Amino acid sequence: MKRTKEFIAIAVCLTILAGCKKEGRDHDDHNDMGPGHVYTITNDAKYNVLLDYRRSVDGMLTLDNSYTTGGSGTGSGLGSQGAVALVDDEFVLVVNAGSNSISSFKVSNHGLELKSTVNSGGEMPISIAAHDHVVVVLNAGGNGNISGFTLGEDGKLNTLRNSTRPLSGNSVGPAQVSFVNDGQTIVVTEKNANEIISYSRTGTMHTLNSANMTPFGFAVGRNGNIFVSEAAGGAAGASTLSSYHVDNNGVITLIKGPVATNQTSACWVTMTRDGKYAFTSNTASNNVSSFNSNSSSGDINLLAGIAGTTGGKPGDGAMSSNSKFFYVLTPGTNTLNVFSISANGSLTELQTVSGISVSGAGLAAK
Repeated sequence: MKRTKEFIAIAVCLTILAGCKKEGRDHDDHNDMGPGHVYTITNDAKYNVLLDYRRSVDGMLTLDNSYTTGGSGTGSGLGSQGAVALVDDEFVLVVNAGSNSISSFKVSNHGLELKSTVNSGGEMPISIAAHDHVVVVLNAGGNGNISGFTLGEDGKLNTLRNSTRPLSGNSVGPAQVSFVNDGQTIVVTEKNANEIISYSRTGTMHTLNSANMTPFGFAVGRNGNIFVSEAAGGAAGASTLSSYHVDNNGVITLIKGPVATNQTSACWVTMTRDGKYAFTSNTASNNVSSFNSNSSSGDINLLAGIAGTTGGKPGDGAMSSNSKFFYVLTPGTNTLNVFSISANGSLTELQTVSGISVSGAGLAAK
């Protein structure tokens, strides 16, 4: 597949994506029961490090290796979702928020190989996403922006010319960026501005006020649907989950919500690959809530306000490729929590992995 290395705008990037359908297996329907990996970063202020945990067939984790990213972190939490991204099980992308850069690693049978570290196109990158080897990064520093890149078959990142786009305004406090509608639109949550914004293929920005305050992390479902955690400004027991539809033109509409978690500071959302269950990490309640969900229709209903406990301030979540295991990063207790997921969506705690940095961020699994 030919990919041009120079684009004049994010709009062109999205147009190309719309016409590029990569052949291969559908990862949403992937039922692999074999071993895998879980990735996270330390976000250390001196040397950012990517941690690679090997996942056994029973979901348990063992630290396999660690790799310097060529950049630095902030030494404190990023307040974002998506600081680590796994691309087609072949590449791992990470943000270096302290050095205004992003890094790419290529996955091999021998581990990970650092392929490139490039400027993020702004200040303090906090979230990164990819679709069909086009990459977008969310920069939270300054006035905030998004910038585009290509990811080569060799794993190297290249800047997309003139792809940087502003957010909706100053002090928006962005939280996550991701591709929606099979790459036709880009969506960003702005937690301080209480807005969800999108960029269409024409480059037009659309905005919608969130159903509840503090839209934070989100999971991307089918048919242009997204599922957004709303932390309600940290008000006790007031956090919610809402679903929204983003059409091919970038117009955002509320489907359902806000649906109460009855917990505090729901900030991260993780969904099973079949879209049947969604989980929010409730940072101030030290637990996880579960929802019955339908990623195709956008329907959501609370399943359990407290589906699992983490011991302290849970953050990023990630799902194994077979959706049998749910991983939650808990920097507040320097741990990574491992849960199994039953057929009815209930969680069972399997393992608590120690050694996570208090500034740790981002989580991706396969």
